[in-house]
Amino acid sequence: MRDLSAIFKAYDIRGLVGEQLDADVVREIGAAFARLVGGPAVVIGHDMRDSSPGLSSAFAEGVTREGVDVVSIGLASTDMLYFASGDLNLPGAMFTASHNPAAYNGIKVCRAGAAPIGQDSGLADIQRDVEQGMPESGATPGAVEQRDMLDAYAAYLRRLVDLSSSRPLKIVVDAGNGMGGYTVPKVFEGLPIEIVPMYFELDGSFPNHEANPLDPKNIVDLQAKVREVGADAGLAFDGDADRCFVVDQNGDPVSPSAITALVAARELAKEPGSTIIYNLITSKAVPEIVTEHGGKPVRTRVGHSFIKQEMAKTDAIFGGEHSAHYYFRDFWRADTGMLAALHVLAALGEQDGPLSTLTAEYARYAASGEINSTVDDQKARLAAVKETYSGRDGVTIDELDGLTVELPSGAWFNLRPSNTEPLLRLNIEAPDEAAVAALRDEVLTIVRG
Repeated sequence: MRDLSAIFKAYDIRGLVGEQLDADVVREIGAAFARLVGGPAVVIGHDMRDSSPGLSSAFAEGVTREGVDVVSIGLASTDMLYFASGDLNLPGAMFTASHNPAAYNGIKVCRAGAAPIGQDSGLADIQRDVEQGMPESGATPGAVEQRDMLDAYAAYLRRLVDLSSSRPLKIVVDAGNGMGGYTVPKVFEGLPIEIVPMYFELDGSFPNHEANPLDPKNIVDLQAKVREVGADAGLAFDGDADRCFVVDQNGDPVSPSAITALVAARELAKEPGSTIIYNLITSKAVPEIVTEHGGKPVRTRVGHSFIKQEMAKTDAIFGGEHSAHYYFRDFWRADTGMLAALHVLAALGEQDGPLSTLTAEYARYAASGEINSTVDDQKARLAAVKETYSGRDGVTIDELDGLTVELPSGAWFNLRPSNTEPLLRLNIEAPDEAAVAALRDEVLTIVRG
C-alpha cells in the first residue's frame, strides 16, 4: 500500500511534481473524488503552472472512469473555480499550488456549492481509497465538456459591488505572473478604473518574484510603481488569485485586518445586525468596529474550514482572516480576494480622500505581524509561556487555537503551533509599537530559550 501522507494536507493536496504528484496518482485521486461526491458531474479548473493542464486532464480521466461527467473551465483563479462550483451547483477541483514555487502543484477540492472539503470531511477518505487501490468501477465512462466561465464570473462580482458611481481611480495591480493577470482585465472591464498592470503574463516559473504577497519582499515592486505613477492604490494577488493585498497611495501596506473591518462595515450597511466572522489573530479593532456598526462579531480558529463552518452555522454575511482571505455569504461562503478588492475600490471611489485616510479609522493598534520560531518541542514551549503568564494579575488566557494571552494593558498575543512544521507562530497586538516590541522580546525569550 502506497503512503500519500506527505501530499494530503489539512485543507488540500500539494506536493512536488514528478516526485510526489504525477499523472498516475492524480488519476486515482480523481476517481476517488468522483466516488466521494457522486454524480452527475465535476467542474475542474487549473492555474498557469506548466504542469497544471496535464495534471487536470489526468484527474478528469479518473473522474470520467467512474461514470461521472466533467465540466472543464480551463484557466481559472481559485475563486473562479468556486464561482463555477456554486453557479453550476457541482463539486469542483482546482489545480494550483497557490503561492508555492514552480516545482509544486496541488488540488483544492470542494463539494457542490463550493462547500469545503478538508481532512475530516472527505480528504482522508480520498487518501485511504487511493492508498488501498481503486478497483475498476465498470461504469460507462463520463463525458468531458469545455466551458468558459470567465465572463459569468466577472459579471457576478460586478453585480455584488457597484462601482458605477465611483470617481476615476488609477490602480496598480501586481499579478505576480499568476492568475490575476487572467481575471483582473475582465473583472475591471468597463469600470471607471485605470489599471497599471505589473507581471500580467501568465508564467508558472514566477520570473519576477514569488507570488506570495504576504512576504514583504514580494510587494516592493508594487510599492515603487504606485509611488512612481501617482496611483490611488495598489493591489497584489497571490498565484491562484484568491488572496488580495492592498497598498495605499504612499505604497504603504494596508493591514488585512483593516480591510476586514472596512468590508464588514460596508456589508453591515446593506444588512444591519448581521454576523461577521473573524479569526483570533485578526486585530481586536475588527470586533470593536463590527459592534459599533451594529453587527455581531464571532471569533474562530485560524483556517478556512473553521471560518466556513461558522459562517454556515451563524448565517454570517462576511468573514475575514489576517492572511488576506475574505469570505462572502453571497459568494457561497467561499473566499475571494477579488471581491474584497472591489469593495475597497468602491469605498475609495465614493469619497474624495486618499486611501490612507480612509483606512486609518480601521487600523487602531500596532501589530508585530507573524513571527515564526523553530522549536524542538512545541508543547513544552507553549506550556512554559502559559505558566509564565497565568499567574499574573488581570491576565486572561484561552486555548481556542494555540495560546491566546490578553494583558490588562490592552496588549495581547497568540502563540500557535504549525500543523506541518516544527514552528511556533507568534502574533502580537498592542496600543503602540514600543509595547509590541517589549512583549515580543519577552515572549520570544521564553519560546527560544
